[in-house]
Amino acid sequence: MLAAAVFLISVPVFIEAPLVRYLPTVSLLMTLAWLGFSWLLWRKPSTHVWGDLLFGFSWTWLAGSIYWGWLRWEPMLHLPVEAIGLPAAAYYLARGQGKVGHWFYLGSLFGTAVTDVYFYLVNLIPHWRQLMQVQPEQAAPILAAALSQIQTPWGAFWAVMLVGMLLGVGILPLRHRQLHWWAFGGSVLSTLLVDGLFWIAAMNA
Repeated sequence: MLAAAVFLISVPVFIEAPLVRYLPTVSLLMTLAWLGFSWLLWRKPSTHVWGDLLFGFSWTWLAGSIYWGWLRWEPMLHLPVEAIGLPAAAYYLARGQGKVGHWFYLGSLFGTAVTDVYFYLVNLIPHWRQLMQVQPEQAAPILAAALSQIQTPWGAFWAVMLVGMLLGVGILPLRHRQLHWWAFGGSVLSTLLVDGLFWIAAMNA
């Protein structure tokens, strides 16, 4: 479950990101495919848990398709769009249903929120807006400027604080045996992996 959660957070980022940039409608429609596949898995007792997990993943895919496809120029809308599945998660969890998928989604949403908070604290939002309006080959100077702010004492302090928070929130649930906690912990810890990969890519741009 931990490996599956890490996979569903990290790997699709590098599939959905280019797809949603050039074919946002296709990416959005793929949400229906994920939902259909999750339903097929959900129906069978032997694969029910994986259908549950994939259902939660469908919310992250849907939010990513909407935001990065049509709204990526406005960072203020990022978290509200990512929270599109929050009412459904609250409803199903209150009924004790879909625990694996919805806790996975909540872990992903928490990681996204922490990353966004860092962007605001370190004043990276102007760089975000600039990046969304240039071609990839023109991104290097913007990334360099953003890195210079990350590497300040203020940027380093908040990086350490928020990484510590993600590690704590991601690792503590792994002490429990229930699969939904492992899905939650895996999705939170995957935030560190994805953010780290983007940081390395920015340094090498």
